Order: sequence, then C-alpha cells, then structure tokens
Amino acid sequence: MKTMISIRHFLMIACFAVLIACQKPTGNQTGSEFMPDMAHSIAYEANYSNYYYNNTWSSEEEYEDFATPRSPVAGTIPHTGGSATYAYGNSEEERSRAIAELVSNPYPITEAGLAEGKNLYDIFCAICHGPKGGGMGYLVRDDGGVYPVQPANFLLDEHLNASNGRYYHAIMYGKNLMGSYKDKMNEEERWQVIHYIRSLQAKEKKLAYNSEENTLNASFGTPVVNVEQYDAHNNVDESPAHHDGNHDDKHNGSHNHDNHHNMNDGHHDDGNHDDHGEH
Repeated sequence: MKTMISIRHFLMIACFAVLIACQKPTGNQTGSEFMPDMAHSIAYEANYSNYYYNNTWSSEEEYEDFATPRSPVAGTIPHTGGSATYAYGNSEEERSRAIAELVSNPYPITEAGLAEGKNLYDIFCAICHGPKGGGMGYLVRDDGGVYPVQPANFLLDEHLNASNGRYYHAIMYGKNLMGSYKDKMNEEERWQVIHYIRSLQAKEKKLAYNSEENTLNASFGTPVVNVEQYDAHNNVDESPAHHDGNHDDKHNGSHNHDNHHNMNDGHHDDGNHDDHGEH
C-alpha cells in the first residue's frame, strides 16, 4: 500500500515538474530552455572564429578549426580588383599627383563600354550621385533622404573640367564620406564608369561623347572609330600576336598601341573619379 502511495506521489510530482518546465515565455520571462542550441541559432561568419557561449556541442578549439580557412580549389585565380598596379597612394599629395598626371582614359569609347559603365554606375554610384549625375540620388531624395551631406554634382563645371585622375583616385580610395570601391570594380570597369560619367556630362551640355565622336573634351577619351581609322591608316596588324595580351574583344579596340590613343603611357590606373564621393 505504501508502495502504491509512493508511486502516486512520484507521478504527481513528475507531472507538476513537467508542467512547470513547459512554461511559455511571457513578458520578460523567456521560459525554460533545455536545448539552447535549438532555441538560439548560431550565426557563422566565414573564416572568422566567434565562439558562442551556447555552443554546447563542441569545444572552442574545435570551433576554431571549423572557422579556419581551407585551401582554395586547384586553379583558383585570386581577385585583386586590378589595383595592384595603381601607382598612387592614399594621401592628398598623391591625389593631387594623380589628378595632374592621369588625364586620358586608356580604354577607347565604345558602345559596349558605355553600356557596362552605365550598369556599374547605376549599381554603385547613382544611389548618391543620381541617375543623371546631378548629385540627387535616392539617399538625398525629397521624401526623407537622410544622407548627412550633399554628394558631388558631376554636372558642375568644376567636375566637368576635372581630369580623369580625379575620378579614378576617388574610386580607388574614396573621398570624404565616400568609401573605396576598388574591391567592387576591376581596373577596366572603373574606367568604363568614368566614360559613362563623361557621357552624362556631355548630355547635360548637349555635346557628344560616344564611340563615333567626342566633342566634350578630346583629352578625356578617344572614340573607337578614331582608333580603327588610325589602325587602318597605319596598317596595324590586328592579329593577336600584336596585342600584348591586353586586348579584350568585348570592348572593340581596347588596344595598347603606343600613344595613339592620346593616353598617358604607363598610367593605366590613373584616376579621375574624385568627386564620386566628395560629399
């Protein structure tokens, strides 16, 4: 009899304990957690060790091992953003030097290049500088934009007359509140964005800046038709052996011919995108 009573008491206590243990969270009470790993998801940052105190399934050492970067797949090509050859440092002195020395765009003006430049500009630049380059992007809209300063207006004469180096240097290192975009675009992509900005400036001034004609400023970029005419006049051999490995067919004539593109020899990473962030 006593045994039955004991069992009954035990069952009652067990049921009461279960009811208490299954309490629902209310107000500031989180309820009971028997498996915190299930209640709190553990966020993992790639190649970063951040041991979580609720991680009960392994040791901190094992977690560290999981977070350690693995060897890349055979044949992997590192992405450097094309910035390794840029010859100018991140200082005002170097910025001034880039502005003075980097004038011409090393890539000819092509329709494909302008299309690529527009796509990249719309992704990375238009949100601040506006789709037309006037400095009125989405972040500074009239219905509640909260950007703390006015982005650069590329349509002002100050920016229209600036050398390409001003823009390129700003893409590489940023300017004022604008951060660096060198890890977002490779060398050619930066130059195509600058071409597109020049086309916006030309449109504002009712001038031409395209693959057929540049009436904005001859020193800023060379239409591809001029390159083709030069090649034909000088009987330039278009075979791959004459392109030094620097010819990208998708850009209709991004050749490396002497200086007939009106470029500064040896300054492929010059910069002219300064005020892309001179906020």
